[in-house]
Amino acid sequence: MNIGKAAEQSGISAKMIRYYEQVGLLPPPERTDSGYRVYTAQHVHTLSFVRRARDLGFSVEQMGELLALWQDRSRASADVKRIARQQVRALEKKAEALQQMAETLRHLAEHCHGNDRPDCPIIDALENGPDCCGARATGVHGPGGL
Repeated sequence: MNIGKAAEQSGISAKMIRYYEQVGLLPPPERTDSGYRVYTAQHVHTLSFVRRARDLGFSVEQMGELLALWQDRSRASADVKRIARQQVRALEKKAEALQQMAETLRHLAEHCHGNDRPDCPIIDALENGPDCCGARATGVHGPGGL
């Protein structure tokens, strides 16, 4: 099948399929005499695995580890569990950071009058940092701070 059909069946765009080939997550498919890629059902199965791993937030590196473990029928499930637990910790850390950012923004929004005047603590905090305007310092404001 061509890349469009593989994309449709796997739920991954053609651009991402090419990327996954480039980084080694997907083995290169055979090519026709005119250079078109020809994907098999196994390619689509692998792409579906990658899509589900990506949907759970795994990095490309982690997806590579998981793919190798998936293909190794003598794998130890402890290795898979270790990777999953690492991802859970990363997701929990990210969720905490997002919650703290939401708190800071909620606090700023509560102190913005939202009227026709130009004074706005949200703009002030974006310009000068959250401490300038009475925003709560949560310690985490995402990449680059607030």
